[in-house]
Amino acid sequence: MHLTHIGVPLFDRIAPSSYADAVAIGAAVLASAAYLLREYTWNKPDPFYHLWFERPQENSSAANARRNETRNIAQRLDELGKDVVIFWGSQSGTAEGFAYRLARELHQRFHLEAMAADLSDFDPETIALIPDAKIAIFILSTYGEGDPSDNATGFWEWLTKLHDRSLDSLRYAAFGLGNSEYRHYNRVVDVVDEALELCGAKRLKPPGKANDAKGSTQEDFLSWKDELFAFFRSDLGFQEHEVKYEPTLSVVEDDSLQPADLHIGEPVHSADKSAKATPTSSIGALKIKNSRELFTASSRNCVHLELDLAGHPQITYKTGDHLAIWPMNPDDDVERLIRTLGLDRHRGVPICIKGLDQGTKVRVPTPTTVEVLFRYYVEICGPVSRDTVRGLVQFAPTPSARTFLLDLSRDKNTFTEFLRRTHVNLGRLLELATGADVNTVWSIPLSYIIETLPHTQPRYYSISSSSILSPRAPTITALVSNTALPDESTASIPGLTTNYLLALSHSLADSDSPAHPQGLSYNLPGPSDALAGGKVFAHIRRSKFKLPMQSSCPIIMVAAGTGLAPFRAFIEERVRLQSIGRPLGEMILFFGCRRPDEDYIYREELEQMEKGLQGKLRIVTAFSRVHGENKVYVQDRVFEHGRDICRMVGEGANLYICGRASMAREVRKRVEEVMGTDNGWDEEEVKEWTESMKRKNKWQEDVWG
Repeated sequence: MHLTHIGVPLFDRIAPSSYADAVAIGAAVLASAAYLLREYTWNKPDPFYHLWFERPQENSSAANARRNETRNIAQRLDELGKDVVIFWGSQSGTAEGFAYRLARELHQRFHLEAMAADLSDFDPETIALIPDAKIAIFILSTYGEGDPSDNATGFWEWLTKLHDRSLDSLRYAAFGLGNSEYRHYNRVVDVVDEALELCGAKRLKPPGKANDAKGSTQEDFLSWKDELFAFFRSDLGFQEHEVKYEPTLSVVEDDSLQPADLHIGEPVHSADKSAKATPTSSIGALKIKNSRELFTASSRNCVHLELDLAGHPQITYKTGDHLAIWPMNPDDDVERLIRTLGLDRHRGVPICIKGLDQGTKVRVPTPTTVEVLFRYYVEICGPVSRDTVRGLVQFAPTPSARTFLLDLSRDKNTFTEFLRRTHVNLGRLLELATGADVNTVWSIPLSYIIETLPHTQPRYYSISSSSILSPRAPTITALVSNTALPDESTASIPGLTTNYLLALSHSLADSDSPAHPQGLSYNLPGPSDALAGGKVFAHIRRSKFKLPMQSSCPIIMVAAGTGLAPFRAFIEERVRLQSIGRPLGEMILFFGCRRPDEDYIYREELEQMEKGLQGKLRIVTAFSRVHGENKVYVQDRVFEHGRDICRMVGEGANLYICGRASMAREVRKRVEEVMGTDNGWDEEEVKEWTESMKRKNKWQEDVWG
């Protein structure tokens, strides 16, 4: 098969067609490679960035009040009469949700006045001013190479420079979120705990840790929270009370509001106040120019989407960046939740959501409507935690529903076994609890739904195109996620965003039946038809995963599955550089997938580029599920080619790894093993070499899961 792009052979597209063409391309390449220019343009914060998120209907007095809030946390606690502050550092929203949940429960159980606080909302040095009559709790995520979340970078910098400063008045507890597949598992909470103790702060109890690699984040938090509450009772002498739901939010219908006053489903997120936060572009409704499925085998789908930035001059990207897609919930789940809550007649009535005290932030756009809230602003499809099931008992409409929830949430093992055979989100759980009685309505306050469910977050995908070749048409590569239940092979848990993208792809296909393979349907035209014609709400997030500035620098690329995406862009870009006479360094790509005839994505394209680069690129493949052959993983190939890796590293090569964290961990081990053996290093010398490579940005990883 001859690979083409809109009817033009790939290499004809890459190569310049005239001398003038070559000159223009060369100028573009030089401009894009100018580091200082990039530092003063791409990396420079936009002083008007916040304007993308402002709405003219917002109350100006409320906005002024927010601007006038103090950044001194000790002063803020005193102003609001709060006993406890729960600081959160969150990248995906999980730690943030835990912080708000803990604040509510401390008030309900112990009648303590507690508030959740974004670490970027306050000057970190004022944490030292918190008096010993109050308690600080830190809930902190670790991601990447042991990095803090974007909103915690200011706090992190202050903390790591504390040295001998006295924090004698600070009483604290801490909980960390991490993944043991990463080298620096829960490093952030460990560093914070050690630094606070060294400065004299009083640790109430050892920090708790969640391990996402085991899928136990919710249960880990629940266990730590129970231990914390036991400490509050036994050591701090707080009296525990019967837990009764007390809302922190007011949700009021307001028929006087007009459609123009409402948030109708467009994404809204605040500009991060952290000076070191990763810059993002504004959000736009981007049209999908082209879509195709890269494979549809073994009940798996993988989609390639090309988007159009025309009409969005404020949105630009660089090779290696991420595209953030804002998802929507499927129709069935929206309707199920509206039905079980008896809100069908209220689905379109305007609602205003407000915090009941000044320390409570509203984390969803308001004013809006129930249907919009469930479709766009809260994630109603996610699995519920045992803690949530326990909290729903108080709203059970029948004795049998109450018994069902109590039995289900009584212990960890019972709940785990239930989840192994049943896919439940909030709406499905409410249906299961009432059994065959489909007319039973749950009287759950909307405030509880908003407080309990996570608010919608974008999902990030590595851009699989080069900004030099396709500056206004970024592409992404998404493996559609459908997680099979361990004890029920006929059921699976559909991934929120990838299934939405699959439905979009099918809707754009020239087919008589563009339906989603799993039967999921979505409001694809979006709010007020803003997404009609095949559009998605998206924005760009800058990444540090970049090609070396010198094209002559050798590169080693290791990927499995859709981790190949950024390397497709890297290789494409180097093909173009070669075509205009730039010297290229040696490249080797290690790529792993299941079978060569099933999920070897971009195969023909890669093989064509390998041939055209005339020895500058080698592709080494690993297939783990070829019938009759031993399983071979990408880390095995890395080990086999250890001598080449050592030689290229000695010649100044950059090393890149992209894919799941478990794969990256194994590749890391093999690279260190071959480097240690080849150079005669001991364990400490190997570790120092690895850290040195990373400090110099010679070793870069873009991993997940």
